[in-house]
Amino acid sequence: MTEETKETIRKIKQSFRLSMNGVTSQSMRQKGIDYKLNWGVPLPELKEMAKEYGKNYDLAIELWKENIRECKILATYIVPAEKLLQEVADLWMEQATTQEMAELLAFNVFRHLEFAPALAYEYVASDKSLYQICGFQLLACLFSDRREPNERGINEFLDQVQCTLEGNNIAVKHAAYSSLMRFCDMGEEYETMARKALAKLNIL
Repeated sequence: MTEETKETIRKIKQSFRLSMNGVTSQSMRQKGIDYKLNWGVPLPELKEMAKEYGKNYDLAIELWKENIRECKILATYIVPAEKLLQEVADLWMEQATTQEMAELLAFNVFRHLEFAPALAYEYVASDKSLYQICGFQLLACLFSDRREPNERGINEFLDQVQCTLEGNNIAVKHAAYSSLMRFCDMGEEYETMARKALAKLNIL
């Protein structure tokens, strides 16, 4: 890490202290959201802060290494997706320990990756709930961005949605339903396919 990057990170950490929200931070801790440090800084403030640094791969990589909620979130805002290799994306997902982080990786980073669809289908098929949440939220983003799936992708998606909605994990079911709504939003043809595939669930 260069001296310049070290100094930037020191400055960033100082700014978190100034924006600290103790009530939010304590609430997160009570819900089991555990970081070495969690200042409870709201997402809009972090997003605004990210504008000061622009897209910066090296800074994002170093920020992610910090076991501090705000550092990791800031990393998702400033990392240039075109430079992110799949092994780094997988590492970040592996190190995500909260639903908030899994969703932010999908919304802020993974949706912009060239290999996003493959990543999404890999994650929804995982046996880990945070991976599934990230995968479904990533698919929701891709459908919103009009990145339409091919026939195999559609079949795989609808199979995974059915499996998930028949399960018991509320957070994963919510993510799956959200992605299903975005799938239907792509047009009547997609909604018809979803209705037909999921008829027995009676949810559409």
